[in-house]
Amino acid sequence: MKEIADFIVLIILYVFILYKKWKAKGKDVLLVNTAMYIYLSFVLYFTLMPILTALPYIFNHPYTSMNVVPFIDVLSSRGDFIRQVVLNVVMTIPFGFLLPLVKKANVNMLKVVLYTFLLSLSIELLQPLINGFRSSDITDLITNVIGGFIGYLIYLIFKPLTTKILNYIKNS
Repeated sequence: MKEIADFIVLIILYVFILYKKWKAKGKDVLLVNTAMYIYLSFVLYFTLMPILTALPYIFNHPYTSMNVVPFIDVLSSRGDFIRQVVLNVVMTIPFGFLLPLVKKANVNMLKVVLYTFLLSLSIELLQPLINGFRSSDITDLITNVIGGFIGYLIYLIFKPLTTKILNYIKNS
């Protein structure tokens, strides 16, 4: 229930600022940008929320340093490491797919990997700051980047189809 304040802010931001801006650029831009916005909202929900209600307590808990040993859980068979690896890959596949659609021009594999890295790094650094029970892990960063890369490959495969669909939406 603490996440409600965060979702209210996200809805207000979308309705009063982003929707009008994106709609003015065309139905295709509105569709793709809205899909990315919804996706990123869910990423925030699963990784960082609640944010607003946690802000007053941000410095009231110790900051846990990032685990910098890649795949230590996998190597030592700790916890549900397979599930964590799969979820981290799956989480960023939509980002790798949607980013070239949002940016349109000059988005290549290197840029998708870089932006996925920056998104994941931001999440990993903020998690223990916002919530003292969360930790950050280099494995999450690596698997998120792999997910963004896979998403970009899927984008390349479906690029002709997405181009046709977006052109149809744009011209309808």
